[in-house]
Amino acid sequence: MAKLPLLSANELIKILNKFGFKVIRQSGSHIFLKHANRRTTVIPNHPEEKISRGLLNKIIKKDIQISREEFEKSL
Repeated sequence: MAKLPLLSANELIKILNKFGFKVIRQSGSHIFLKHANRRTTVIPNHPEEKISRGLLNKIIKKDIQISREEFEKSL
């Protein structure tokens, strides 16, 4: 498997929108997203930083509960 790409918060939010997640609120630099079936995730939004591969992997596996292959297809 190839490494996960480094994505900005806005790029990740656009991808999560494809999977049915909607932004519900923002608290400081953290954006909260929710799916219709109650899955949730929090994305840190720091304009000049990319989301680390470790955090991205955690979001894919634990929060949005899709396979890494499904996520890579949506890129």
